[in-house]
Amino acid sequence: MRKGILQRLGEWCARHAIIVLVVWLAVLGVLHGLQNSFGGTYSDDFNLPDSQSQKGANVLQANAPSIGGTSSTVVMQDAKPLTDFTTQVNQVVANLQKLDHVLSVQNPLPQPNSSGGTTPTGALSSNGTIGYITVRFDENPTALGSDYLHGVDTAVQPLRSAGVDVEYGGPLGEAARPHAKDLTSEAIGFAVAIVVLIIGFGSLIAAGLPLVTALISVIVGLSCLSLLAAAIDFASVSPTLATMIGLGVGIDYALFLITRYRQLIMDRVEPHVAAGIAVTTSGRAVLVSGCTVIVALAGLYVSGLSFIGRLGIAAAVTVVTAVAGALTLVPALAGLIGRRIDRFCLKTPVAEGGPVAGEDAGKKSEEAEEEQHGFWHRYAKRVERRPWWFLASGVVVLGILAIPLFSMRLDHIDDGADPTSFTDRRAFDLISQGFGPGANGPLTLVIDQTNVPSSQRSSLLSNLQKSLTGVPNAASISPLQPTSNGNVLTGTALSTQRPQAADTTHLFNHLKDVSLPQGAKGTAATTYVTGVTAAQQDFTEIISSRLALIIVVVVCLAFLIILAVFRGLLVAVKAAVLNLFSIGASYGVVVAVFQWGWGGTALGVAGKVPIESYVPMMMFAIIFGLSMDYEIFLLSRVHEAWIRTKRAEDSVAYGLEITARVITCAALIMFSVFAAFILSDNIVVKMLGLGLAVSVLVDATVVRLLLVPAVMTLLGRHAWWVPRWLDRILPHLDTEGEEALHQATQMSQK
Repeated sequence: MRKGILQRLGEWCARHAIIVLVVWLAVLGVLHGLQNSFGGTYSDDFNLPDSQSQKGANVLQANAPSIGGTSSTVVMQDAKPLTDFTTQVNQVVANLQKLDHVLSVQNPLPQPNSSGGTTPTGALSSNGTIGYITVRFDENPTALGSDYLHGVDTAVQPLRSAGVDVEYGGPLGEAARPHAKDLTSEAIGFAVAIVVLIIGFGSLIAAGLPLVTALISVIVGLSCLSLLAAAIDFASVSPTLATMIGLGVGIDYALFLITRYRQLIMDRVEPHVAAGIAVTTSGRAVLVSGCTVIVALAGLYVSGLSFIGRLGIAAAVTVVTAVAGALTLVPALAGLIGRRIDRFCLKTPVAEGGPVAGEDAGKKSEEAEEEQHGFWHRYAKRVERRPWWFLASGVVVLGILAIPLFSMRLDHIDDGADPTSFTDRRAFDLISQGFGPGANGPLTLVIDQTNVPSSQRSSLLSNLQKSLTGVPNAASISPLQPTSNGNVLTGTALSTQRPQAADTTHLFNHLKDVSLPQGAKGTAATTYVTGVTAAQQDFTEIISSRLALIIVVVVCLAFLIILAVFRGLLVAVKAAVLNLFSIGASYGVVVAVFQWGWGGTALGVAGKVPIESYVPMMMFAIIFGLSMDYEIFLLSRVHEAWIRTKRAEDSVAYGLEITARVITCAALIMFSVFAAFILSDNIVVKMLGLGLAVSVLVDATVVRLLLVPAVMTLLGRHAWWVPRWLDRILPHLDTEGEEALHQATQMSQK
């Protein structure tokens, strides 16, 4: 009887553990060295080639390069008027102008005019103590690296030497943010994971194995991501996101294999054989789950936005290394430790089905039976007796948690929500103090009149000025001015509120859809609203319009995978619907905490903030992928019992009591890993950490341990029904490798 590929892989790794460990450590060392030498940087530079803001930026770049590009501010503040530092300001402006990638630098001081006087630039506050230099770059400063930032620091040194406070705003401020230090979050997640594993399984060695393999896998994955970043632009949140996902799935996958391995060791199977069986059984579930997560993340490319798709790639990198670590590193360490896996125990060892000692199975059979009819067995029977009650309870809980979802507002979180330790936050506060909150998000108006005859341009300008009078939510709109070639009119609009406020969104939409089109009506002129804030608004609109498509695609993928794995039409429908419920609940919690402000301050968020536009899309893909871990792990055991007994209720009880302990421990571990990242200074990371933590907890408790058994009980044998024509075309996937387990067990007994 020929062994399968996965079984041969597991046994080989267990027999040659030293070789496997050396290879992994060598790969880790080489990749880490390459990362230090050739690794790329991360930046939040997204390109929307078909958006109106990008088209407007292109028009400006072609007709007036000095006022195009990406603008940032160098904000200055002193107790004395800044005109007292004219020499230093002029020197800094000259220094900045000499830097590479700088298109233009606007001096904030009043400039001499033809009449012999001076003309104010509008970049000094009314008392003259706060001002800002506008610097325009030919590309986003966040992509230029730390060496470039050192050059900016050197350029502004004359002002700092004179005692003037200097802060960076906009993209330049984002580039100057301190690098994220997530070691504290990772340490907390690891500490909680150790406690959970020891309490859940009673063995120090068994608790350490999943953590070691997950850590090595994540480090390898992050090094690969850094090398990819040298060729592909990834968002600044990418490494943190990859770490979160990699640690979560890495620990879970290793836990599933170690749990199976320990049960086989308790049943007196040889260690290398046990490792092979664990890989060919639970390893199949890991492989299917990992592929499902990757497919869900790849579904983000349906958005049509490379920025979002690349976030999916970043997360998928560590998922790939986590699967590789589970299938090779886990059996290697298991083979190296062998039967000593339970040497250091704090309580009676347990694995899959309860404490089954390997010394004398006959003597222990009654005790094993007693344990199997413990808490989880009694709970499963209680669900069987009152499935409607449990189903209603779960739906009510999820419904209450999801209520805030219906008031979700997507937008870009501005710099005013960052910690005061960030230079862009301090720059934001100074601009708000000196010029009003709307000055932090200026909207650039662009009117391309290239195709407008010269005789009509005066009338066009007059009509535009009229349409821009009394615009709702506008604090000010500057008079439109022609560029040097006369083909383009430009102006600046400031909102009455900060960039992330709903009023700013209303102003942007009114200018783009009403004021400018009305002013240019009847002419060949084309109008745009551009700038950093406008691009963020366009990005949010695109995300909002495509979120439904992402949901449909990912739900359909999950439906097809469950259908192919378990060959039950209603089981697949149930999986898709219940996952939507759990995701809705996690969305609701995120909205309540961040948008409604229920506890946001305690998490280090400065006031209420909108939901970052791409967070729901990322959460959906990640949660739907991760939920397959528990779905496959639970349903595979239910399906195993169904195939063997054809008794639907008993199959649900069997699957629940066998997997409940492992699912609960795995969920608590993943919850702790995700929740620990709430400590991050990055608000997007906080949102993702909280949302993913809540979703995992809800999915593994309310959904997996309450709704799933209730629904499966109500469906009975109909859960596994599939039309004959569909059964013929579906692929056969032995997820938990029961056939392989049967063959492997027979071979091990020969």
